[in-house]
Amino acid sequence: MSESQTPPNPEQNPSSEPPVVPPVPPAPPAPPADAPASPALPTEAPAPPDFPARREPIAAPDVLDDGTYTRVREPRREGLALDGVWHQISPKYVVSQLLQEAFGIVVVVVAAIVVHQFTDQPWVYAAAGVILFFQLISVIILPRQAKALGYMLRGDDIVFRKGILWQRMVAVPYGRMQLVDITHGPLDRIFGVAKLKMVTAAASTGVEIPGLAQGAADALRDTLIEVAETRRTGL
Repeated sequence: MSESQTPPNPEQNPSSEPPVVPPVPPAPPAPPADAPASPALPTEAPAPPDFPARREPIAAPDVLDDGTYTRVREPRREGLALDGVWHQISPKYVVSQLLQEAFGIVVVVVAAIVVHQFTDQPWVYAAAGVILFFQLISVIILPRQAKALGYMLRGDDIVFRKGILWQRMVAVPYGRMQLVDITHGPLDRIFGVAKLKMVTAAASTGVEIPGLAQGAADALRDTLIEVAETRRTGL
């Protein structure tokens, strides 16, 4: 008769190994009572900065557009969009500058001839030719540069722009102006144009607007002085 088979009992088999129990990780230490509480995470996005309201463009005198160019020459690629109207300079500025360039060309030619007569050196004409080359380039691009000059009277600042290939645009706050100066040379007085210069605390932000008619320069100076006084006093 066969013996009945029973399952092995681990208690009756001393050679069997006990089951492996994974170790329990120790609990983290409790923070001290005087430890600062961790900052709470923000639940909402921060509010945008509260900038002051933008003022409306100031009223420009009508004389600023008398006898000036009618359209600012813009680069092919569209530039910055500004809230205001561009004012330009007088075409008489180009005539005045062309006469000055012609006078400079005559001076260079006469000086080269005189120096050659005394030194008998042919290199004098080569040096004069280089100078005349750059002067002729300046004469050719002068009308295009004049049409690219413009200024805009906005609510808080005056913006001046010039240049086509290398364009520069400067904004001068009214409250930073310390001096408004008008200058004109002999030829400028003949053609009735002047240059207005605005001086601020920072020398790098000074702006010069050439080619203004005399009446426009006076009206712009008075307007800038009046607006600058109100901006400085906070009115």
